[in-house]
Amino acid sequence: MKRIIPLTALILTPLATLRAAVPPDPVKPNIVYLFCDQWRGSATGYHGDPSVKTPNLDRLAKEGLNFLNAVSVCPVCTPYRAALMTGRYPTSTGMFLNDAHLPDSELCLAEALKAAGYTTAYIGKWHLDGRGRAAYIPPERRRGWEYWKASECEHNYNHSHYYAGNSGVKQFWKGYDAFAQTQDAQQYIRDHASGSQPFVLMVSYGPPHFPHNTAPEEFKALYPPAKIQLPPNVPPELQAKAKQEAQGYYAHCTALDKCVGDVLRTLEETGIAKNTILVFTADHGEMMGSHGFPPWVKQVAWSEAANVPFLVRYPAIQGGQGRTVHMPLTTPDIFPTLLGLAGVQIPGTVEGEDLSPLLRKEREEDRAALYMNVSPFIGHGFGKEYQGFDKEYRAIRTTRYTYVRSIEGPWLLYDDVKDPNQMDNLVAKPEFAKLRTELEARLQAQLKKIGDDFRPARSYLEEWGYRVKPGDSVPFADGEGETQTPQRKTTAKSK
Repeated sequence: MKRIIPLTALILTPLATLRAAVPPDPVKPNIVYLFCDQWRGSATGYHGDPSVKTPNLDRLAKEGLNFLNAVSVCPVCTPYRAALMTGRYPTSTGMFLNDAHLPDSELCLAEALKAAGYTTAYIGKWHLDGRGRAAYIPPERRRGWEYWKASECEHNYNHSHYYAGNSGVKQFWKGYDAFAQTQDAQQYIRDHASGSQPFVLMVSYGPPHFPHNTAPEEFKALYPPAKIQLPPNVPPELQAKAKQEAQGYYAHCTALDKCVGDVLRTLEETGIAKNTILVFTADHGEMMGSHGFPPWVKQVAWSEAANVPFLVRYPAIQGGQGRTVHMPLTTPDIFPTLLGLAGVQIPGTVEGEDLSPLLRKEREEDRAALYMNVSPFIGHGFGKEYQGFDKEYRAIRTTRYTYVRSIEGPWLLYDDVKDPNQMDNLVAKPEFAKLRTELEARLQAQLKKIGDDFRPARSYLEEWGYRVKPGDSVPFADGEGETQTPQRKTTAKSK
């Protein structure tokens, strides 16, 4: 497949050049980007989940573009966010661990949009500063975001802290934080709907990430555990626990669906819906008992963790008609595709592909979307029964297949059309040897593009200057321990 990149993406463009070359343009579309933490792609009504209630997302899927094969480039919070903000892969930025600090040298999404005349706003969870989950993030470390009501990381959804503007005084959202954050986003939209500048508003929700039982009671009441239907890849011994957790998980999902509906209504009431690119997605999913993993596990290669919802409504390229997009998408593609849709110059530092030409022409290609686990922490603290699954991998998702390679060699191969629950691993079956060879070649081609030779985790940790204990390959587990900043001789802005 020929890689589709606009000419501007091939030019190494420093931020100063972007600022000079792209003047403010009020006719550019607004961008509202809503994303949540740990919402797996299958957990929606429009995707066919028989248990969850998501009427507003179902509507958005009918009116917009539903990317069926969107994957999280590294199904963990911080790595996803770093790839979203930079359009670059975890192996290129060193951001393959939770709670790391995004290097100041990286050119980020809001900086590029500001240079094109956008005003910028960020609300919710940040998780890119690496100075502690409760620490104040000063303006110089906000990577181009001007309006600011955010925290590094918070999962106490009914007593959730944030910092506003230039104040280091900790404040707290009133009630369930997603509702309060949505109300703030609605007010921002009203305040800027008739402004002379286009705006980009990013709202980063904490739910449905665990703890699941803290979802609003009225939404939990919608999901009696006994009535929840689990997929067939949840083993019998985990079903009771998975159903109990799913009650809160689905409750969070339906609460967030209400938030999406509120934002949709505000865009329509202010008259800017037609000229607004609206995105709904998630940073990664979670296993919820599938394949024998505890409900809260992510980071692994299976669809429940890696596949995410990705909906885009932009009437200028759809005319109000929705469609399902089978063409795969991975996180670094989001930055250039948003800029491509908005008519904004794409920095040469970006590694993802601009898919906007295909979307405008309603064309698709069977591309291979790359995702990975560079330095796993899943086996640490989860028990011996998960040994063998806490390993490095590189993977691709195509319109039909998921192919995963570990350090040892080909590991997983699933036909996602015939086997959506990924219960039949085809990788060792002789009749699929030719397919495996073809997918291996496609994986290697993707790795070659980003200069990743797929080494053991410890090699990347040493390359990027992370401190690890002798004999270990994990410097800290999920959010625990000392935070660090990846360091290496080449950085994005200096290229």
